[in-house]
Amino acid sequence: MSTDATPQERSLVDRRVVLICLLAIGLGLAAALAAQILVGLIAGITNLAFFGRFSLQEVSPADHQLGFLVIGIPVVGALIVGVMARYGSAAIRGHGIPEAMEQILTNQSRIPPRMTILKPLSAAISIGTGGPFGAEGPIIATGSALGSTLGQWLTVSTQERKTLLAAGAAAGMSAIFGSPVSAVLLAVELLLFEFRPRSIVPVALASVTSAGLRLAFVGSEPVFAMPHLAPPGVAAMAFYILLGGLMGVAAVLITRVVYGVEDLFERLPIHWMWWPAIGAVAVGVIGCFEPRTLGVGYSNISDIISNRLTVSAVTGLCLLKFLSWVISLGSGTSGGTLAPLFTIGGGLGALGGAAAVALFPTAGIDVRVAALVGMAATFSGASRALLASAVFAFETTLEPLGLLPLLGGCAMAYLVATLLMKNSIMTEKISRRGVRTPSEYVSDPLDQILVAEIARSPVTTLRVDQTIGDVRKWMASGGAETQHQGYPVVNAAGLLVGVITRRDLASLDKSDETLAEVISGIVKFVYDDCTVRQAVDHLVNHNIGRLPVVRRGVPHQIVGIVTRSDLLSAYRRRIEEMRTDEPSLPVVAPAASSRNTPASQSIGAAP
Repeated sequence: MSTDATPQERSLVDRRVVLICLLAIGLGLAAALAAQILVGLIAGITNLAFFGRFSLQEVSPADHQLGFLVIGIPVVGALIVGVMARYGSAAIRGHGIPEAMEQILTNQSRIPPRMTILKPLSAAISIGTGGPFGAEGPIIATGSALGSTLGQWLTVSTQERKTLLAAGAAAGMSAIFGSPVSAVLLAVELLLFEFRPRSIVPVALASVTSAGLRLAFVGSEPVFAMPHLAPPGVAAMAFYILLGGLMGVAAVLITRVVYGVEDLFERLPIHWMWWPAIGAVAVGVIGCFEPRTLGVGYSNISDIISNRLTVSAVTGLCLLKFLSWVISLGSGTSGGTLAPLFTIGGGLGALGGAAAVALFPTAGIDVRVAALVGMAATFSGASRALLASAVFAFETTLEPLGLLPLLGGCAMAYLVATLLMKNSIMTEKISRRGVRTPSEYVSDPLDQILVAEIARSPVTTLRVDQTIGDVRKWMASGGAETQHQGYPVVNAAGLLVGVITRRDLASLDKSDETLAEVISGIVKFVYDDCTVRQAVDHLVNHNIGRLPVVRRGVPHQIVGIVTRSDLLSAYRRRIEEMRTDEPSLPVVAPAASSRNTPASQSIGAAP
């Protein structure tokens, strides 16, 4: 029996998955190395631009002694990035993650190979000359490009290429932050749009590999170290959840401002190559008054969540970082969103926590936890990566007692932001281009229904010894059984030998030919224990409209038939599950007076 006659058997994993896993491990190693190169490039450019020395030692541009001359440094870097974007690839502009999402949704996960060089180089120049971005966005984009390029060099399916792209992205994030679990969750929520073993396992292996190599480079210290936290009380938890809701509102406002600034730049009467330089003027001017807004600023996040800054310092840093970042990002330069959102959200959370402590000193509210919740909840509301946001804050601080308020705050931020705005900061751009991004990852209802549940039985069949003329005469006689578009053909033993349709019968000339003489090719059928998804795939693969159903283990013994309309009816179960049910328990109207109600009468009993 030809395997082409039957639906393809579906399995959770197979040998192809093993191959993709091996490739993903290689991507993890490559992304970890790329992350170290990017960090070194940023450090080297920062040293050269702000301190006039050649060194790869990490240093903050906030320590510069240039005075007002610092304004020109971001402008020079932006001019270089603008030239690279115009004459190299315009894809280096923007956040990084939205561009990867667009390639997945519209271009079969194909990212130009040159992006593996241009994106990290442009980002290093942008950040190294004072751009208010983190290194995580560019390295995620670089890892995505590495995975996509590998998938274009090899013979793989589009789904496998998407998995490699997501594996590279997760490995890149894990290499910067040492956060393998949240990197996998981010890939699931923003890139894979699915939760299947054949995609999750390779992404997880790539992320773990990258995080393991990072340990060898920089050690196991958390990226955002903070003092140990105490368990939150009930009142404090209520506040952290409320704070998460406020951060959801803030995330929506931030998203609208970001794209509002982008729209303003779109109206400028000059080529977009010059826009980053215009945005960089704001970066330089703000950097004169608040040097901590320049560059990556991971130390700012640690200071905020550790409550080492005064209220006035947090207010100034939060406001000026937001202005610098939103103008620079809106100008179309090469940069990311994670670190700036963490700084802004952490600052807002810290300010909210300080206000709550002043108003409710006995509620047990911790300003550090409020800052941590603000940081993660803002990213959750802005990106709609709920689980990734909560787990990320834990992995980068290694404070397990913060997990409970983190989950509550991120969930509330996600809820509020989703109610207030359809798109996220990651999807608004591509949505404007007409690209719809999946936002709900539900199991396929067709995978949960067996063919046996929807197959029609008994089946009207034709015999191989009947002639074309006999069949046409029978069909002309009328009756319900003669109205079908196709009929299984069986032999004398009742076994399936083929299928003939009305179109086939109309195209035949000789009325005296038997059905045995006109049936040709391999008969396509489906087993009764196959899923409806397998049946649908089988119909599409062979461009047919119906499938005889046979019992597995009893070759060609027909037990039913399924058509396209039968398969569509399988969606009824999902539609019915989404309907709001009427209350199943009886609703009892309150008695007019308690004196008229017998003490022994149970709820719902007849009066």
